[in-house]
Order: sequence, then C-alpha cells, then structure tokens
Amino acid sequence: MHSQMGHGLAYSRPRFHSMKPTTKLLLSALAFAAGAALAAAAPVAENWENHCAKCHGADGKGQTKVGKKLQAKDYTDAKVQAEMKDADMIKATLEGVFDKAGKERMKAYKDELSADEVKALVAYIRKFKA
Repeated sequence: MHSQMGHGLAYSRPRFHSMKPTTKLLLSALAFAAGAALAAAAPVAENWENHCAKCHGADGKGQTKVGKKLQAKDYTDAKVQAEMKDADMIKATLEGVFDKAGKERMKAYKDELSADEVKALVAYIRKFKA
C-alpha cells in the first residue's frame, strides 16, 4: 500500500452513515404502534375462551352450568345456526341480551371487544355448525 499524502489526496476510510436519529425514532414509533394494534386485537379463540365459553361452552353447545340455567343455544345445531342472523349476533354481542322483563341474560361487550373482534366471533360461532 502506498501513501497518498504526497499527491494532494487525503486517504480516508469510507464512512458508513447510520440512520439519522429522527428516522430511527420514527421507525421505532411505527413498530411500537403496529405491535400495540396487534396486541389490542386478541385472537378469536382467546376472546371466545375469555368472554363466551363460561356460558356457551368451549364446544359451543351451551351445556355449561350457567349455559343450562340461561338456556344458551346449541351452536352446533344446524337449525339453530340457520335461525341466527349475523347482524343479530353482532348486536347481541355488542349490546347484550335481555329477557322480556328487561333482565340481563348476556352482558354487552361493546366496551371490551372491537367491531372486528365481534365479527370474528360470529365467524367462529359459524364453525361450530355440525
């Protein structure tokens, strides 16, 4: 290797520039926001287990102690499924279910589940059909 000092050229090693701090900050914020959004929407099976299975059962048959008391529908029954409309299921999940006397039979989940999570639960219920 020869010296470049005497030729009017200064030798310097190539500099590898890292991202600017503002770019790093922006990318970190975007990654955090994406992670938070994904974390906020729980998987449908987890939502079923946490919010529905106590009454409707893990299998959707409604044969739990509470489900029997409230006469929960058997979601594996094709006739029951045919009678249920998606819009009604969404409304019941968001607003709750009340008997004719106004007594709550199922709590409302509008403050706990997003619209997308409720739609996913409806699709999940549809898969119980035998």
